[in-house]
Amino acid sequence: MTIAASGGSGFFLIIIVAFLLLWLIVVRPQKRRQNQQQQMIGDLRVGDEILTAGGIYGTILDVDEDQVTVEIAPKVEVQVARRAIAGVTREDEPEPEEAADGSEQDADPSGGIPGNEASEEEKRG
Repeated sequence: MTIAASGGSGFFLIIIVAFLLLWLIVVRPQKRRQNQQQQMIGDLRVGDEILTAGGIYGTILDVDEDQVTVEIAPKVEVQVARRAIAGVTREDEPEPEEAADGSEQDADPSGGIPGNEASEEEKRG
């Protein structure tokens, strides 16, 4: 009788461990992302540069309770639901650095036009 009882409790232990792993791997990180998203939406301020869920970049002009007014181009304003804002773009992104002497180090001789590559003979010229 003790063999059957220990087998049932082992199965019960496996189920508990499976649910614990599911919670650690899926539920907990999802709740953390959800809390970060809600905090970001709550911290929106006039002047923030944002990205909407539709992929439109803009600058916040006005913040209401459920929506924000966003300028997406000069003199073009749209109203967007707060929950449709995917993120606030960072203003501290580094600008591409130019060479100190003003020359382009990785210049493409074809001018970036496909099919306009110079042959080896033309380069020796």
